[in-house]
Amino acid sequence: MSIIERFKDDRGALSLEAMILFPALILVLLLVVAFGRVGSANNAVDTAARNAARAASLERSGGSASSAGQQVAASVLNQQGLQCTSTSVSVFTGGFSAQIGEPASTTATVTCVVRLSDIGLPGLPGSKTLTSSFTSSIDSYRQRG
Repeated sequence: MSIIERFKDDRGALSLEAMILFPALILVLLLVVAFGRVGSANNAVDTAARNAARAASLERSGGSASSAGQQVAASVLNQQGLQCTSTSVSVFTGGFSAQIGEPASTTATVTCVVRLSDIGLPGLPGSKTLTSSFTSSIDSYRQRG
């Protein structure tokens, strides 16, 4: 068998290989994009928890700390463009009852349930619950109400 006859037998093999491989490569690429977007949404929830805890730690009373933390968390999630189907923000304010001079802290926990079709790729079924907590110190020598 000559080289020319051998090449004639392989005609169309590249097209067949491409037909098989391209959909698999596109699927892998779409999964990478989806996982990246889920990671980005997770970062948005982390940022909301961090900013909420910081805002709460700057307040002088537990009531205002809880309110400030919830407002800041909602604002950050909105700025990040994260559309939660359900959002929960809890701010632990027990540190505000500590005596002046004692170390104290406040913790904000943000939970956001998002549809995978919103954060991953359109058409993905299901939802994902993203939760993050962050603790921020309260100034030990600041007057508390």
